Amino acid sequence: ARAIKYRQENQEAVGGFFSQIGELYVVHHLWAYKDLQSREETRNAAWRKRGWDENVYYTVPLIRTMESRIMIPLKISPLQ
Repeated sequence: ARAIKYRQENQEAVGGFFSQIGELYVVHHLWAYKDLQSREETRNAAWRKRGWDENVYYTVPLIRTMESRIMIPLKISPLQ
């Protein structure tokens, strides 16, 4: 949650969810980008912000597995 402030500038955060049923505390973050280029630019900009590296440093030891998916919104989605 502390790291969200570093990423609010571009309003790419769509949602964050975690499970309490099934496999516990699986975290899902949804981010929306115009395209893959803007995704790369936004993520690189986060590394230039003071404090972002500290947030990553404390978060990484908590991760057991991680995967990334690119999803394309349907035409009816408000995320167009």
